[in-house]
Amino acid sequence: MAKALQDLWIQRDDGIVIFSRVFHETIEDQLFGALMSALNSFAQEIAHGGLNNFEIKNIRFTIIKKGNLFFIANSSKKYKEKKILAELEGISKKFIDEYPETTMDDWNGCIDEYMTFEDKISDALEDPVKKFWNDF
Repeated sequence: MAKALQDLWIQRDDGIVIFSRVFHETIEDQLFGALMSALNSFAQEIAHGGLNNFEIKNIRFTIIKKGNLFFIANSSKKYKEKKILAELEGISKKFIDEYPETTMDDWNGCIDEYMTFEDKISDALEDPVKKFWNDF
């Protein structure tokens, strides 16, 4: 089965990115988190529901909210939104099961403890190097 998710960010609703797995980083994680938080606030004001996805050129960003966490992934637009949502739901469940204290208001502010999460979800994320060689 093809891996559809390219990059992943997990952020708190205050905009702090607590985990990311990004290839070809073009924007610093915390700046990305602040931007996403601002976009969501804007969407809540005009649409009364917040942001759930948006597209830039040929990339789709998909967002789900669980408690005080946002799970944001990007993917090619060639994948059906239903598939992307299912994969993102699976990742959010694994994260919340692994780190239930993250959803609490008394979070200690340390993001280092989440660095090993990539190992738990590597089966869900596309590896650009492998994709390059497979497409070559």
